[in-house]
Amino acid sequence: MARKRLTITIKDELLDLLDNTIDGSKIRNRSHAFEYLLTKYLIPEATRVLVLTGGNGIKLRPITYEIPKCLIPIHDKPLVEYTFENLKKSNLTDITLSTGRLGDKIEKQFGDGSLYNLDIKYKKVDKKNPGTSYPVYQTKNDFSDKPFVLIYGDVLADIDYLDLIEYHKSHRGIATIALASVEKPSEWGVVDMKGNRIVRFTEKPNKKVKSHLINAGIYVLDPSVFKYIKKDHKMLEKDLFPRLAQEGKLYGYPFEGQWFDVGTPEIYEEVLKKWKGFKNK
Repeated sequence: MARKRLTITIKDELLDLLDNTIDGSKIRNRSHAFEYLLTKYLIPEATRVLVLTGGNGIKLRPITYEIPKCLIPIHDKPLVEYTFENLKKSNLTDITLSTGRLGDKIEKQFGDGSLYNLDIKYKKVDKKNPGTSYPVYQTKNDFSDKPFVLIYGDVLADIDYLDLIEYHKSHRGIATIALASVEKPSEWGVVDMKGNRIVRFTEKPNKKVKSHLINAGIYVLDPSVFKYIKKDHKMLEKDLFPRLAQEGKLYGYPFEGQWFDVGTPEIYEEVLKKWKGFKNK
């Protein structure tokens, strides 16, 4: 992103307050602190959330013959309810659930969200096997005014959503992908980074890769993303992200909290044994 050098005059006490925000990692120096604070107050926040809950959960059958994948129980509650809890901590309560098969059971479970102190709406996918692109394309009229958070409904993650949003605002790219680190990355979308920019996105690479950073299924997307998503696209991971990476408009947000893609019986069993909940409740 192009930057211009400025010379400004500022009160000593304000400069002291500015310096107090510098931590060496999230905010690196005075210039970064100044840019961060201007961004925080001048760029609209992402306040709406789209959660994709329409997956068929084929690998989790027979459980998902009758239970939507996002409703499979993790200890004492449905999987996606953990996502709701974490979003509420960041005051992200305006949520749209994209539903498909068995969507009526999801709607019956959560209703309008009022019992959970949420505002939940539903968008039924009008296409069989829509992948991950079409449910987003179908909401373009609803999410065209400001950046929004996109989450896959089968993801369980201890992530700070507000920090993710601030990070997205700081670079003004089209998309930010939350990145988890795993030992065997070839089952997911693998990224190569240059600084904070993703320069290559490879979905389920068929050869050994050096990077262990993978797509965590959590994003912040700018409304301009709808210029890239077409009605006949199948997967964001194949139709969108590689192109944005090539154009220098895709950024990565590595995080260290627990992360699970609850897509197989083996991972489901692992979650039941290892999920520790959120660090900051």
